[in-house]
Amino acid sequence: MVFSSIPFLYYFLPLVVLVYFLVSGRGRNTVLLLSSLVFYGWGEPKLLGLMVFTIVLFYLCGLAIGGAKEQKQKKFWLTVSVVISLALLGLFKYADFFIGSFSSLTGLSLPLIRLSLPVGISFYTFQCLSYTVDVYRGQVQPQRSLLSFGAYVTMFPQLIAGPIVRYADIARQLDDRSHSLDAFLLGLRRFLVGLGKKVILADNFALLASLFRQSEEKSVLFYWMYAVAFMLNIYFDFSGYSDMAIGLGRIFGFHFMENFNYPYLSRSITEFWRRWHMSLGSWFRDYVYIPMGGNRVSKARWVFNIFTVWMLTGLWHGAAWNFVLWGVLFGVALMAEKWIPGLQKLPGVLRHGYVLLLVMLSFVLFNAESFSQAGADIAGLFGFGGVPLVSAPALYYLKSYALLFLFGIVGTTPVVKQCAGKIGDSKAGTVLEPLLLVFLLLVCTAYLVDGSFSPFLYFRF
Repeated sequence: MVFSSIPFLYYFLPLVVLVYFLVSGRGRNTVLLLSSLVFYGWGEPKLLGLMVFTIVLFYLCGLAIGGAKEQKQKKFWLTVSVVISLALLGLFKYADFFIGSFSSLTGLSLPLIRLSLPVGISFYTFQCLSYTVDVYRGQVQPQRSLLSFGAYVTMFPQLIAGPIVRYADIARQLDDRSHSLDAFLLGLRRFLVGLGKKVILADNFALLASLFRQSEEKSVLFYWMYAVAFMLNIYFDFSGYSDMAIGLGRIFGFHFMENFNYPYLSRSITEFWRRWHMSLGSWFRDYVYIPMGGNRVSKARWVFNIFTVWMLTGLWHGAAWNFVLWGVLFGVALMAEKWIPGLQKLPGVLRHGYVLLLVMLSFVLFNAESFSQAGADIAGLFGFGGVPLVSAPALYYLKSYALLFLFGIVGTTPVVKQCAGKIGDSKAGTVLEPLLLVFLLLVCTAYLVDGSFSPFLYFRF
């Protein structure tokens, strides 16, 4: 089940909200747990067993770490949780990748396992790992209630594609959280804005990217339209999901961290990664980079730390070499910014331009099915290989999508939020804002009824 679907919007969510507010106390965590299991099992009930196993594993390991009297015992149970969870992640997500790579390297033809990838496994595995690590560090107390811990792991608002919610951030909220009409309405507004991002903007940019792939009359103009369209597609797709997750969390009394902060306004790659997928970046920083020594080590060790973290970041996004190269590319860019002092002294416009160009090229690599396709796409952007400057399909789609590109570009800036804030603060805002949100819901509903199924990009991660 996905947020941008008629069953979720008009059946599942209203029913869950109704039941949730009809009960009180710990009964609300029960509602969240059961509804989340239904949400997760809607499309792949066979994998519910893996989810339940993960919950029980980390719950017991957390209790064992918290109850251990010796450091060796704590470390043993932490190791158990880390090894088993990473082994499961490796089996389901990376086994075929490594088998295929080994076969290509050796010339063997080893059979692939071909296991179905559990949706959201990267997200909930990282959440569980942060829990046992924080218990081990003494930063949080182990959760004594299996029901509450299960509600944390399976919480459907952010289960599938984040943000990565750490147990430490919502530990108190699991046991005691407040609800109000203002918070409910604020959460509903945030959800609807995210829904609009996904359905109206992301899906239409995805359609243009698909049309580009199907076209046999590519041109430099068409390659650039594709690159910019995918760049906007992945932003509105993922930030839209995060908005919906944060909004749903607020409805149910939870405060999830922000995941995006207008990343395309960045003037350095360092700044970009402080604004893009913030929950993932902070997770790798706190649980991988800093424990490895961070930058408080020799230069050679620091380079090793950077490359390790960014290779893992690339692999986290997908089991393919283009994702690994994508991560390494950002690692190189981050080191270049540290080692080339003149880079940060360039005019702001040039720094902003270089960030946008590098990010765009990285997403071309990110979305390619092979290195050869990525190479052809990047070459096409610059007219290599005899690619014409313009083509009839490119001109046609440019006229058709010009307004969408305009809305998309403006939507990556705070302009829309600032205008919405002014409307909300005005006297007419109390009437106008609800009408605009209802209109947005109706437009999204019309798209969903008329369109085809469109899953979120990050479902595959």
